[in-house]
Amino acid sequence: MTLRRAHGASVRKARGAASALLVVGLIAGLAACASDPLAEQYRSGDNKGFVAADGFRVVEIPAAERTEPVDFEGVLDTGGTTSSADYAGDVLVVNFWYAGCAPCRVEAAELAAADDAFAGQDVAFLGVNLYDGAEASQAFAEKYGVEYPSALATEDGSIKLAFAGETPLNAVPVTLVLDKEGRVAARLVGQIESASILETIVRETLEES
Repeated sequence: MTLRRAHGASVRKARGAASALLVVGLIAGLAACASDPLAEQYRSGDNKGFVAADGFRVVEIPAAERTEPVDFEGVLDTGGTTSSADYAGDVLVVNFWYAGCAPCRVEAAELAAADDAFAGQDVAFLGVNLYDGAEASQAFAEKYGVEYPSALATEDGSIKLAFAGETPLNAVPVTLVLDKEGRVAARLVGQIESASILETIVRETLEES
């Protein structure tokens, strides 16, 4: 278990050489092209009510239209408990998932990348595992490189009730971005295919006065 997950209770000849470098460059370029179009499509719109071809959708909520702060508490898969008070003044990303969810497994790397992108800033990530126990939840995190903790709805179902009015939880994954006051600023429903979409929303929320 990494230190970051513990604190959250509180995450490899001249022509020949030139040809090899060219191939590496082309592969890197193709990888970037493969991951960026969805983010570019998102950025090119008004960033509200975005719906991708695969059904992934983003709804951003203007500050004046946000509901009351979400008050929650939960039992962490790393041990100990957490509550909304732990994230006061931070932008908080809350991802609802479970280990048997195929799109949750696919998007895990994107969430981990977004988490890494905001290291040292006033941004925190919290998973909410809807169906698994601590052992399965931590095994998933270890396998997919997720360093932030998850609250276990199987241990304390009140965390589901706290967010039930903010987004449907009958289909996952779902990701919420809470502003510094703890209000829901954006909903991302479905599999996050590009970390840059989430990073853009988090950055905009972080920059709010």
